[in-house]
Amino acid sequence: MNITKSHIDPKIFSKAALYLVFLLGSMLVSANNLLVKSPNGKIMVNVLHSDHSGNGRWFLNVNYNDSGKLTEAIPAIDLGLMLSDNSSFDNITFLKASKPVLIRESYTMPHGKSSQRTNLGNEVVFTFQNREKKKMEVILRVYNDGIAFRYSFSGKGNFTVRDELTAYTINNETARWTEKWNPANEGLYSAMAGDKTQQEEWGYPALFQTKEKNCWFLLHESAVDGNYCGSKLSNKSDKNTYKITFPDPKDGRGKGDSLPKITFPWQSPWRVIIIGSLNDIVASTLVDDVAPPSVIKNTDWIKPGAVSWNYWSDNHGTRDFKTVCAFADLAVAMNWPYTLLDWEWDAMGNGGNLDDALKYIRSKGIKPLMWYNSGGDHTWVSSTPKDRILTHENRVEEFSKLRKLGVAGVKVDFFESEKQEMIQYYIDILEDAAKFEMMVYFHGCLVPRGWARTYPNLMTYEAVRGAEWYNNGPEFTATAPVHNTILPFTRNVVGSMDYTPVTFTNSQFPHLTSYGHELALSVLFESALQHFADRPEGYSDLPDAPRAFLKEVPTSWDETILLQGFPGKEAVLARRKTQKWYIGGINGENIEKNIKITFDFLEKNKKYKLRLIKDGRHDKQLVTDDMVIGNTDSVTVKELRRGGFAAVISPL
Repeated sequence: MNITKSHIDPKIFSKAALYLVFLLGSMLVSANNLLVKSPNGKIMVNVLHSDHSGNGRWFLNVNYNDSGKLTEAIPAIDLGLMLSDNSSFDNITFLKASKPVLIRESYTMPHGKSSQRTNLGNEVVFTFQNREKKKMEVILRVYNDGIAFRYSFSGKGNFTVRDELTAYTINNETARWTEKWNPANEGLYSAMAGDKTQQEEWGYPALFQTKEKNCWFLLHESAVDGNYCGSKLSNKSDKNTYKITFPDPKDGRGKGDSLPKITFPWQSPWRVIIIGSLNDIVASTLVDDVAPPSVIKNTDWIKPGAVSWNYWSDNHGTRDFKTVCAFADLAVAMNWPYTLLDWEWDAMGNGGNLDDALKYIRSKGIKPLMWYNSGGDHTWVSSTPKDRILTHENRVEEFSKLRKLGVAGVKVDFFESEKQEMIQYYIDILEDAAKFEMMVYFHGCLVPRGWARTYPNLMTYEAVRGAEWYNNGPEFTATAPVHNTILPFTRNVVGSMDYTPVTFTNSQFPHLTSYGHELALSVLFESALQHFADRPEGYSDLPDAPRAFLKEVPTSWDETILLQGFPGKEAVLARRKTQKWYIGGINGENIEKNIKITFDFLEKNKKYKLRLIKDGRHDKQLVTDDMVIGNTDSVTVKELRRGGFAAVISPL
């Protein structure tokens, strides 16, 4: 069989032929470089073109082998760019492909879903040229848990990218969970299959399940830096084709260019697709894996931990000195290392000012964190302090003061744009903060793009419809239970998520979730700085067992696995920290469920103590069971409607 680059027609490239290609994969990689496989052979990417001439549109075809069952995950990923000098890289000619190179890398993260990371994949570089004989490379990597590709140009010159032609065409029967994009990335995910819904702007990440049900994939991007803008997806032209699009010119109050400007030599961000089972999606660190390594050599000062947060229960809490002190006392009582001074700390009164508050917090052995408006003309929000983070000079002055005051980190809010200059602004903040050993987290911001690997002082991002939305209107009361079960498979896959969870009392609008559901979110949602949002009595009034659980639950993890779940229905995750395992499980539906937990992830021939905290007879009751278990045991847990449970497993 002789398959060459000029003889593959996607219209006749049948599943039988794909399976034969899979069987002959290693030969084809070395002979013709038409196929790149993952090291474990489960993911195959064919490089194809749209006609028999060898010219025209080139695209990737992605397939997944699940125990011998071959599934076409993504029929076509269109390739190409349009540049400002009228250089079009849409109709291109294949020139050559490099020999496959094994990418093998290990690294450690101080926070996130897993501490020890392995970056393993096969890379092939494909070289094309356009009509003007200008060359473009496509760097393709195929990992055991997905693929990543990027565009690369050598030479010299300055250009504007008029359009990126990358587009993901899926089968009509593919189920999809997508969120309509908004500047703060705080929408709800919609579940669709064969749906006619078309939208100019869909946000990242976007989750898909093939009609065969055995293959999931998540679309995202990584290593976005000041050399490009953030992108979105659009299926406005074709409901089954999700094309990469650039920021709306109106974003950020119209400030900044929406089209990215690039200088050769240049490489684009990675286009990342996580592929596999639903557990593969949840456990993947691929978005971080392809990002540049850490630029911070000494990370000992970067300390994940729990935070007491006064804004949810009192939107003006930081304006009140006594409230600030009460939340510092809460952090002490709960063994949490941090408390956040949110907006209006510069207007504090009722017995003390900022200096008094910081002195009180430090006297209790707690480290303060402080909120800032990102400032500048890109935001309509006038809340102060504003502009203190806006320029390098501002930041040096402010971070110098904060370090002397014992402040451990800053929360920077209201970016409202993903244009190129705003991407650079994010990175400038991280770089300047690192020089002063200052941790950072972003609110009103973009979804993670792998920056936590490069700048591990970046602890978390908002970019989620979180518990704050109980204050914004009645909608979240009804939508939160289902929404919560979607996030572990979408937004939280790609990086830390500052949902501000675990609230038992009510704020402006009430919960429908049970106490068991809320407790479970402390494990289910990963955020290196986990802001527990309830008022002090919400925690002090808990029974001993759940209160003790919240005193010890980690905010960074050594390992994460999905025990069971389906977006919109339920989610049960197990996370390990050293020798202990923590489990969080929630029910998003309005029916009671019995969830069977098996413990085959534990070491064999060892005994463990299981403490299970679960729903009681009603949604505000928690019941605790203690038992001894082993690797072969199982436990069935009853969940109420919109209920949940949490557990800790300790070796005996």
